[in-house]
Amino acid sequence: MSGVGGVGGVDRVMALRAQILERNAALSRASATSGATAPAPVSAGTNATSFADTMQSAIAKVNEGQQKASALSESYERGETVDIAKVMLARQEASVGFEATLQVRNKILSAYKDIMSMPV
Repeated sequence: MSGVGGVGGVDRVMALRAQILERNAALSRASATSGATAPAPVSAGTNATSFADTMQSAIAKVNEGQQKASALSESYERGETVDIAKVMLARQEASVGFEATLQVRNKILSAYKDIMSMPV
């Protein structure tokens, strides 16, 4: 019984989770080693984006995933021909995206609290 979408979908979710954990570790290392050093200069050929733009696009992607999962769930509930595995996978992807966004928010709040508690 090779995967019709079950095992491959789980592998994709696990790969996404591993990627999130890897980025989280990289951000932790970067914040721990940055200290009071100045940021590296951006070369003229690099397309630099602001933190706010990056966060806004990430939140938009999470919202898009949640809307997709919601639409698939509604289609399934109406009795349309939608594979239940596809519905469940979309809901899990939306859940993982939301959880990752929540963790980023928590890290940002923690960093803000740390900065505000620093003596001047």
